Amino acid sequence: MEKNVERLLAMLNSEDCYDHSAESLQEAQIAALNERLQGRLERIRLVEFRARDAEVSTITRLEDVVPLLLPHTAYKSYPESFLSGGKWDKLTKWLATVSSYPTDGVDLTDLETIDQWVEACGKAGLFVSCSSGTTGKSAMLVASRADLDFLTRDSIHAVQWGSNMRAGDMRTPAGPASAVAYTPRNAATGQAMLRAFVDPSALRFESGLPPVTVGALTGMVVLRKAIADGTAKPDEVAAFEAESAARQAALDAAQAGAVEDIISKRGQRLYITGMWGSLYALAKAVRERGFSGSDFHPENGLYVGGGLKRAQLPDNYREFIYETFNLHPGYTYHMYGMQELNSAMPRCEAGQRYHVPPWVVVLPLNKEGDTLIERRGEVECRAAFFDLSLDGRWGGVISGDRIHVDFSPCACGAKSPSIRDDIARYSDLEGDDKIGCAGTVDAYVRGLS
Repeated sequence: MEKNVERLLAMLNSEDCYDHSAESLQEAQIAALNERLQGRLERIRLVEFRARDAEVSTITRLEDVVPLLLPHTAYKSYPESFLSGGKWDKLTKWLATVSSYPTDGVDLTDLETIDQWVEACGKAGLFVSCSSGTTGKSAMLVASRADLDFLTRDSIHAVQWGSNMRAGDMRTPAGPASAVAYTPRNAATGQAMLRAFVDPSALRFESGLPPVTVGALTGMVVLRKAIADGTAKPDEVAAFEAESAARQAALDAAQAGAVEDIISKRGQRLYITGMWGSLYALAKAVRERGFSGSDFHPENGLYVGGGLKRAQLPDNYREFIYETFNLHPGYTYHMYGMQELNSAMPRCEAGQRYHVPPWVVVLPLNKEGDTLIERRGEVECRAAFFDLSLDGRWGGVISGDRIHVDFSPCACGAKSPSIRDDIARYSDLEGDDKIGCAGTVDAYVRGLS
């Protein structure tokens, strides 16, 4: 029984979820980390290797978990030849090194594409999503059914803590057109948000854009790398350029439809979703049509996740978006999270900081990612977390983000650790990013697969 893990996860349903300081939770979190280690040590081979290498068999202090954290690159450690060569047996073997559950039940019969492999994994209860690969290779992240169920409950709870939007609001959906990455994680979250906040009878804009599957994502990443390396064949480059042009033309046409859609719904209470870059483009197009804040409903809600993703926007991009759609802070939900975690960190308005829930242990590390920084006051650090809600894979991850995390109470009154809204990637700040344990972990996983 993981009684401390369960105690922390049960706080999801409490009104004071974010009103617990790191100090008040530390004893329970250390006990929960040890429970998770004992329960996963023989189930996740990569964790077993890390624990044996670091000579850690029990977690009695937060420092003990640092050598057991996985660099985010661990989920990108599969050889690309597994994808390009359709070596689904080897890719399945690789997945077994990072999964909490055995992969023996995956039926590999007659598989030809990675999307078919993902579907076969899902039938076996292993739900594989992948990152967008904006910085290179895509991360392959496995989740269990329990993970997807917790994710949906946490997402709804976080929206209602971080904004005045409430389940049952019966809003009308709107937003920029985009080619959505269809993964089990995105599908679970999106469907939960629609059920909670959107009127099921409200007209939804259909962009006509095909969903971007795991196969499409990984295919684009591999080809982009081949083009950059100079190894892509001329016909592959030509096909890539033609497909990119066709996708852009389809996106432009869909965006024009999205502009018409949101203008036609301007008197209704909207549920607007999107990323900052696409939201800015939508707002600019709406302004060019002669509409602005006074034309839109005063209780419009906005759900926005992620940073700029390298989008080049003016300094006042947020204000421009807010003013265009008559958005107010109380109805704006912004969160910090990452694909490697299962939980959201909602942003408060008073402190403009992202709050860490009780079941996520924030572990501020030095830039090299091998030493825990004292958890007192505000510190600049490499972001590392242990998400105790994760069931299908190990919850400890070292990210590529530089953050400022404060262990003092926030201006909003919440006592939870909070992260300043100036998150940046070390790779963007310094042009490169090296995590101390990454090479060892990657080499080990490749050796097993």
